[in-house]
This record gives sequence, C-alpha cells and structure tokens, in this order.
Amino acid sequence: MKTYLQNIIQSFQFENLPAEWQQIDLSKFSDKKTLFDYQQKALENALIALYKYYVDCDASKESFFYFYQNNGLTEDLDLKLNENKKTRIFEDFDNDYKIEDDKIAFYHFINRMSFWMATGSGKTLVIVKLIELLALLMKENQISKNDILFLTYREDLIEQFKSHIEEFNESNNFIINLYNLKDYSS
Repeated sequence: MKTYLQNIIQSFQFENLPAEWQQIDLSKFSDKKTLFDYQQKALENALIALYKYYVDCDASKESFFYFYQNNGLTEDLDLKLNENKKTRIFEDFDNDYKIEDDKIAFYHFINRMSFWMATGSGKTLVIVKLIELLALLMKENQISKNDILFLTYREDLIEQFKSHIEEFNESNNFIINLYNLKDYSS
C-alpha cells in the first residue's frame, strides 16, 4: 500500500490539537448550507496536516519529509528530470528547487495537500471553508501569512467557486475577497 498523507494523519486525533486550531465551526458554511460529516472530516484532516507541518515540523519541508518517512513512506518520489517538457520546466526555477543528479528531491514538494473526493461531493465548499480556516490561522500567527491561489482548468468551476464565495460571504462575518490573477498586481 502506498503511503499518502491521509493514511499518516488518520492516527492523530483532531480533538488533541490545541484549542486555537479547533475554535472554528467546521459544519457551518452559510445560512443555507451545512457541511456533511465527510466534508468536515476532510477539513479536520487538513488541519491536522497543517499542524504537523507548521508546528511539529516548524514549517520545514525536510522535517516534514522525515515525518513521512517515519510514518511508512519508503518510495523514492524524487522528480527525475528528463527531456520531457513537463519536468524540464523546473530547470527555470533552480533557485527554488536544487537540482542534483538530474533530479529534484521530493521534500521540495512535500508541503502540498489535495482533496480526492468524488464529483459533486462538495470539494469547492470544502476549499472555501478551508480558506476561512487558513485565514484564521494566519491572523493568529499559527501559520505563515500568504496569499491563497485557487487554480482550475475549467471556466464553469471558476464560476461555481465565485458563486460559493458569494453565498459564504453573505452569511459570515469573515469575507473572502477574490481577485483575478490578471488584476492581482494592481
């Protein structure tokens, strides 16, 4: 069995996180919507992973990689560069990713997380709620302050995202501001 972040963090209990990591209502999305248990569990898992990365590993990618290894990761997941355009693009970012022996160590990419959920299961709702959680943790200096970039390859998903943000903003004190990437610099 391959080791994925979800498998690793399932042995940790959300209730054991410090109070400041649990203070938000994971069920409320808007006046019209409440998140299902599995959506709330996805958010709990995300918070556990964030806590492990930012607190237990002090936001160190290398430490987080060792955390993975200590919890069963044995695969070699280094990115091997070849003549393929998809991997050669990383050569343009060699200040960010050290290239050794024509590969980039996996730990450079380890601070990523994704949600693998069925079509129509509410991934967009979970992402919007996660933005609220991230903003709260940033405000309380629990995680580093960064902008959040939402990417998708389909226009209908962008419109769905905007619609969910609108609904969320109408029902909450916390407001999410959206900016088109083309307009971001201004």
